[in-house]
Amino acid sequence: MSLRTFVLGFLFCVLSSGCTPKPPEQQFVDDAMRAVGGRAKVEAVKSIVIEGTGVNYNLGQDMKPEAATQQFAISGYKREIDVAQGRQRVEQTRTPKFAYFQGPQPQVQIQVLDGDIAFNVGANGAAARLGTATAERDRRTEFFHHPITALKAATVPITTISNVRTVGSVRQADFAFRDRAWTMTIDAAGLPLSISSKTYHPNLGDVVMTTTFADYQDVNGVKLPARLAGKVDEFTTWEITASKQTIDAPVGNAAAPPDVMKPAAPAAPNVAVTPIGKGVWFLAGQSHHSVLVEFADHLMLIEAPQSEARTLAVIAKAKEIVPKKPLTQLVTTHHHFDHTAGMRAAIAEGMSVITQAGNKEWVENMARRPHTLQPDYLSKNATRLEVVTVDEEKEFKDQTMTVMLYHVAGNPHSDTMLMAYIPRDRVLIEVDAFSPGAQVNPYSANLLENIQKRNLRVDKIVPLHGAIAPFTDLVKVSGGKTN
Repeated sequence: MSLRTFVLGFLFCVLSSGCTPKPPEQQFVDDAMRAVGGRAKVEAVKSIVIEGTGVNYNLGQDMKPEAATQQFAISGYKREIDVAQGRQRVEQTRTPKFAYFQGPQPQVQIQVLDGDIAFNVGANGAAARLGTATAERDRRTEFFHHPITALKAATVPITTISNVRTVGSVRQADFAFRDRAWTMTIDAAGLPLSISSKTYHPNLGDVVMTTTFADYQDVNGVKLPARLAGKVDEFTTWEITASKQTIDAPVGNAAAPPDVMKPAAPAAPNVAVTPIGKGVWFLAGQSHHSVLVEFADHLMLIEAPQSEARTLAVIAKAKEIVPKKPLTQLVTTHHHFDHTAGMRAAIAEGMSVITQAGNKEWVENMARRPHTLQPDYLSKNATRLEVVTVDEEKEFKDQTMTVMLYHVAGNPHSDTMLMAYIPRDRVLIEVDAFSPGAQVNPYSANLLENIQKRNLRVDKIVPLHGAIAPFTDLVKVSGGKTN
């Protein structure tokens, strides 16, 4: 090869884009941009409106811990993304397709993001800011769980893109924008398949939230996914199929009203003590309650609901009531997240967990799940777990106290539900099956049936929602008769 040929070839290579490999981060973004319509089209998008229908699943509230059978039908779904202003408004109507404790009527949900401020709008039109910093950060991150918003963020100088890698037949890259971080997965052609982000869940600990994309359609030269689905780890939580998508259409007002500009102050746990009988106390407060039972040499706590903070407050109150006896047992009535958010705190205190047999594996899994993003009480006070199971019934008895635990068979709310009965005081302790004062009680007839088939003599119902009520109230609500 002559010197002249070499120099001409070298100059051609330098001037040609094909001879200078792009950094992998730029190549990743360029491929994805090209796949959805090109950089110019993506950068020009000012708003996206998605309308459609779908389903929500009942994570942590289904019939069994591993179940994904209960669904809410989603109608009137409308997601307005104001890309230019960093705002988003999602409105949908959610109708239960199962026996729901709030009744069968449709529920309108409105979820809004205005920059860094996340809030919901209630049925009465009042706005309420989200209650925790984690929930607010999650909604801010979810704004970027769409191919266009995520790729448009890639054009902002403060966004970093890193760790580009090939995983099987797909490529992935990590994005970071202020306090938001996510991972995008694209196929061989660059089309975005999913966006994932890590977050913290009070029950599940460290989790990955993923939005998947499919069935791309051309909308004014930009390809948008018409099928979107959300997951928490491997559990699908929602699915939406778009019937109409528009770009740069007018969007509604998503500006935060003045009353949600300040972050919501967390409510301090309130534990109000009411004696039920000798050695039995109702530990009420907020929306979820517990019961403390005294045996000859130890204490039993029935239910650790709502949060770690509430359970720790209940434990502290129990130690005040009976300071010289250890808390050694926690009865978990069922697996639902709102009734077990404090279970790990109880385990850290050294309590064994008593639960229906169908919950055993789930309890063990909850106890060993990592909580590194927000280390909780159990993470800091690791201890050995003991799980005691109840099939149909189990007696806990010593010379001073008897507590019977029964499986609430056929309960439409949870297959693995327990109720507690104290024969001496004719007291039945239950949750969700009957909530005195509630407008609807779809599970009360089943509770009455379970009480009567066991020939239990009940004077008082102690609900873990609502106030203590006479047994006759349950009979009246259930349309039944006393034995």
